Amino acid sequence: MDYHIFKSMVNGCYAPYVGYEKRPTFFDINETYPELNRVTECFPEIREELEDLLQSETRLPRYHDVDAGEAKISDTTAHNWNVCMLEILGHRVDVNRQRFPRTCAAVARVPNVIQAFFSILDPGKSIPAHEGPYLGYLRYHLALRVPEHNPPCIVVNHQPYTWKLGEAVLFDDSHLHEVINHSNGVRCVLIIDVLRPMPMLPTMLNRATTLIARHTYGRKVANEVQKFAKKAA
Repeated sequence: MDYHIFKSMVNGCYAPYVGYEKRPTFFDINETYPELNRVTECFPEIREELEDLLQSETRLPRYHDVDAGEAKISDTTAHNWNVCMLEILGHRVDVNRQRFPRTCAAVARVPNVIQAFFSILDPGKSIPAHEGPYLGYLRYHLALRVPEHNPPCIVVNHQPYTWKLGEAVLFDDSHLHEVINHSNGVRCVLIIDVLRPMPMLPTMLNRATTLIARHTYGRKVANEVQKFAKKAA
């Protein structure tokens, strides 16, 4: 079956449970996914590990280097959108995880994680408007480095949010969203995707769908991350 047809069918099954086009944009973490607060509480340790990486000479892939499907939003300007993958759909990227033991320990305390990675934007790197492909997850951001002057913001479903150091936000990635960044500094966030809370039947379908994706999309991206790390070593 064609991927886009399959995605449309599955999303159609979830739509009645999430509110169709009127589904929420931003979520209260305490009410929706309080387990993510365990990650937010570890902000100092996570930030320290990330700063160690940024101050090293480690070469990180651009998003589209490890996931070609992201080229239309990643490979758009001379500025880079780099990523450091920790896990994706059950595939743990050991070459990266060994640098982030405390971060990985914090993420491990959160149930139903789909993927976790650091997202690093060059000064002036914006991300054009796009929609996440799947209704089955929610996206968490923890701000680890935010330029003080003219800080960048993300606009989700026409609602802007400006990152604040040490602050977390949870939103529906399937809404149209973009990053507006005119700053002269680097912006870094930890991204964690988690299964969207839904009733039992759609949750069972969600788990089955992500299991299929683990052996297709997840494996492919994890392999590309490993290949890039070997070339960069």
